[in-house]
Amino acid sequence: MSHASLLRRADGRAPNQMRPVKLTRGWIKFADGSCLIEVGNTRVICTATITDKVPPFLIGSKSGWITAEYGMLPRSGTQRNEREAKRGRQHERSVEIGRIIGRALRAAVDLSALGEHTIIIDCDVLQSDGGTRTAAITGGFVALVEALHKMREQNLLSSKALPLHGLLAAISVGVVDRQEMLDLSYEEDARSAVDMNVAMLEGGRFVEVQATAEGAPFTQEQLMRLLALARAGIEKLFELQKEALKDIV
Repeated sequence: MSHASLLRRADGRAPNQMRPVKLTRGWIKFADGSCLIEVGNTRVICTATITDKVPPFLIGSKSGWITAEYGMLPRSGTQRNEREAKRGRQHERSVEIGRIIGRALRAAVDLSALGEHTIIIDCDVLQSDGGTRTAAITGGFVALVEALHKMREQNLLSSKALPLHGLLAAISVGVVDRQEMLDLSYEEDARSAVDMNVAMLEGGRFVEVQATAEGAPFTQEQLMRLLALARAGIEKLFELQKEALKDIV
């Protein structure tokens, strides 16, 4: 039995159907790269900043670095969150998600081609309805490629080709009401028995797989099906990225 022939979701999607996705490049005028990603009702603005500094462990290495920061606007969700600046420190969740985004983006780039430069990707959630970290990886990659293109134009890269290992995108999957689902909304995520986030490079090369049994444990067979479901969704995201980046990649 196919996914589509089973449960219909609250928004009318089939279990294997993604929400509408839109990538808008150049959304922030002053950034070295930017992308507004819209995934259903989720909105994340991703911006890239090129700096001429690297972490201490890379000084003298002639190699670069990519890092990311993540945050949510106070009214990005159904209730107001206190500003992290007012608390005087970031939420632990924001720090961890920023690290996840940074790790994923670094896996997509030959850092040795950057020289001693760091590209900072800021991911700010304007509106949250599930899948913000995966949207940040997908949109953050587009902003990153814009920044790499700018470095190429300024002769800051060690080669004329963009130092990419392939496109990078991410999506969520899970088990909700005993049904394997692609691209969970917040309401689905909140009641999922299994929650999984998957980041992948072109060619089926996994970069990050986070899978947690929120309710009942899951089997190896379920894990394989969820990974296949995620890959199918990510392949569609690759097509959107290719279209958004077609003039520079």
